[in-house]
Amino acid sequence: MLRASILLLFTMTLPAADLILHHGRVVTVNKDFAMAEAVAVKDGRIEAVGSNAEILRLKNAHTTVVDLGGKTVLPGLIDSHVHSTGASMYEFDHPIPDMNTIADVLAYVRSRAATVAPGEWITLSQVFITRLREQRYPTRAELDEAAPRNPVAFRTGPDASLNSLALKLSGISRGPFPGEGRLGKVERDPKTGEPTGIVRNALRLIAGRASGRTPTMDDRRRRLKMLLADYNSVGITSIVERTAGDDTVELFRSLKQSGELTCRTFITYSVDPQQPIEKIEGQIGKLAASPLHRYDNMLWVRGVKVFLDGGMLTGSAYMLKPWGVSPIYSITDPNYRGMLYIEPAKLFQIARAALSRDMQLTAHTVGDGAVRALSTAYEEVSNEFPVREKRPCISHANFMTMEDIERMRRVGIVADLQPAWLRMDGATLTKHFGEERLRYFQPYRTLFARGVVVGGGSDHMQKIGNLRSNNPYNPFLGMWTTLVRRPRWTEKPLVPEEGITREQAIRFYTINNAYLTFEEKEKGSIEAGKLADLVVIDRDILRCPVDEVKDVTVERTYLGGKLVYRRP
Repeated sequence: MLRASILLLFTMTLPAADLILHHGRVVTVNKDFAMAEAVAVKDGRIEAVGSNAEILRLKNAHTTVVDLGGKTVLPGLIDSHVHSTGASMYEFDHPIPDMNTIADVLAYVRSRAATVAPGEWITLSQVFITRLREQRYPTRAELDEAAPRNPVAFRTGPDASLNSLALKLSGISRGPFPGEGRLGKVERDPKTGEPTGIVRNALRLIAGRASGRTPTMDDRRRRLKMLLADYNSVGITSIVERTAGDDTVELFRSLKQSGELTCRTFITYSVDPQQPIEKIEGQIGKLAASPLHRYDNMLWVRGVKVFLDGGMLTGSAYMLKPWGVSPIYSITDPNYRGMLYIEPAKLFQIARAALSRDMQLTAHTVGDGAVRALSTAYEEVSNEFPVREKRPCISHANFMTMEDIERMRRVGIVADLQPAWLRMDGATLTKHFGEERLRYFQPYRTLFARGVVVGGGSDHMQKIGNLRSNNPYNPFLGMWTTLVRRPRWTEKPLVPEEGITREQAIRFYTINNAYLTFEEKEKGSIEAGKLADLVVIDRDILRCPVDEVKDVTVERTYLGGKLVYRRP
């Protein structure tokens, strides 16, 4: 009798739902990770979660009712690190083939040399040497042979391999380059002093730009909409745009205004840390005063980003110990530790300026030396005022130490990490560093155990296509990677003791990422009152064989209760 009275009260106090999903396995991702059978949506938010009988009482003639037939429902997935505007335009001018070998790279350069006029720059970006079978840069001589009459820049992250003409046009020769050592590094033959063609922090050193058509704003809108739709097709309903400028902000604002934005977007605005601190503070102050800094669940300018070090895929991440001489990364200096672009005093000033103005700071921070520098800066700011609720962030944080993990826990530092790098680059990293130096490489289990909030992302930079992109943005592939930690080209897991559970892997792409963007009360779990971002998948991700996790297919994606993707 009491049960019947509760059900009657339940149905009398809730209005009829707009949408009901029933007879499924609803993974709520609430505090207890409870399971339910059905969910009701009203006015873009979750009205109720419960049993089939309870939820179906909320329907009327106008309710859209979907029988899930036992399929699983997850909260809308969140990618904590994308570069969507650049990725969507990567193949705007012409298709870029997959490249797995040096021969593939040189074939592409030859094809471009046959297409563009002599003297025009040929630029290939984000083909990482860790993902080439030869595990090295193409040499200056190889690029010379492939395109003798064109300057060539093989850019991979912040670093590049240049041919002779590109070196000449950039003014790079035997003598020191202006700003070398502080802003960039030119690798030189230790015997002759001649540049090898490898330059670190290359964007500041290279004189030219790629040839090709110039896109219009309509081109950019069209391509970005295509990419956002593809994000929806793999269950992504929210993204963090990690390196935005004014053009990027305007592009997202226009899509939101026209009702065409299909991913909730948290904007992290890029600030050049090489500017005078007064100018940096002025930029941060302007962002904090912007109307877009006020919370909006579709578009929110809330973060600031700087680049602190180089990359692990290119040989310039800032490490606590020397990299070591390496034919993979073309490193000849045994004492070389990578590139650190911001001195500690200024890093502290930037962190204080952002956090004191209620702007979340993050930095591109790959090496353990850079993680040490940034976490220390955040701790120093915390000595002046509490920063835990400001959620200071570290982007990438691939190499860590227990000392810095404990500092992150103590201070309240969060981080966004990319499992794709473990899968795509783990074999090359193991070959270079050895297993001992990789003990705390993406240490997911330790971070969860210590209570450090970390979220999953892709660092998607190129191409539309969740598996064909250079950094795959399929979140189920990312979840699988955190479970098995098995790099491609290998059969052996990389530090298997750092694998996490399926529950943790799901939290990694849902509620944890919501916390990273201050929105854990708005989204990230399926609970009454939260935004109705929901994903229906084709199998039980909690009970299927582990290797099937990477193969999960999305059936439907809802954004605020609106269907934005349905599997054909």
